[in-house]
Amino acid sequence: MAYELITVEKSGHALVVTFNRPAQRNAISVAVMDELTAAAEEAERDSEVRGIIVTGGENYFSAGADLNDAQSLSDPAGTIAYLKRWHRLTRAFEEHNKPVIAAIEGFCMTGGCEFAMACDIRIGAEGSTYAITSARIGTVAGAGGTQRLARLVGPARALEFMFDADPIDAKEAHRIGLVNKLVPKGEALAAAKRLVEHYATRAPLSHALIKHTVYTGLQMDLVSSLDYETFIVTAAYASEDRKEGINAFFEKRAPQFKGR
Repeated sequence: MAYELITVEKSGHALVVTFNRPAQRNAISVAVMDELTAAAEEAERDSEVRGIIVTGGENYFSAGADLNDAQSLSDPAGTIAYLKRWHRLTRAFEEHNKPVIAAIEGFCMTGGCEFAMACDIRIGAEGSTYAITSARIGTVAGAGGTQRLARLVGPARALEFMFDADPIDAKEAHRIGLVNKLVPKGEALAAAKRLVEHYATRAPLSHALIKHTVYTGLQMDLVSSLDYETFIVTAAYASEDRKEGINAFFEKRAPQFKGR
């Protein structure tokens, strides 16, 4: 697919996806959603890709949803259809079989922040800022922000964050658990690439099953989720990768995983 609103390039084992709407401060339009989803599908098909990195470049991650799209919504049916596009996008990355890392420089606002929360890992550079500003304009975060944020940082902190609707800095985002790793300004992308190269030494099937089990288990009660975990682990033990991993351990060599 030819991309116009994002750029996509391979760097080692990473597929680096970069928002490319500088005049709009990387606002996420419906067309951007479609291109991001296509990039996720491209990464799924490429066995050499072991992780996806999403970044906005050196100055900002994303200003949020494109308000031209939001402003055109005039009835409940249209709003539901629009929000379903958002959910399709976030689930494409959250349910992806490969690790997804958001490398964040500058501001990461509302829809941009909601999208980042659908990534598995968030690396925030010093100087980056985070906010869900929906309460400023009389709306509610509709791209999963109310649900994912509470699961990441707890309901009390999520409510405080969304009630205030003011930006927090990278140190505070890291302190409350919104950001996994804090790095010096300008180094978020490089840190994400190093992380993907490290992940490439691990079993890709394990990564896929870990993601699936964690996110699915969050929707269950503890007893059911533990039973589900047992089922997934039992399936994993029958895989070629598990046999290769254990053989490599005993033979004191690096494993050669195939994702099977």
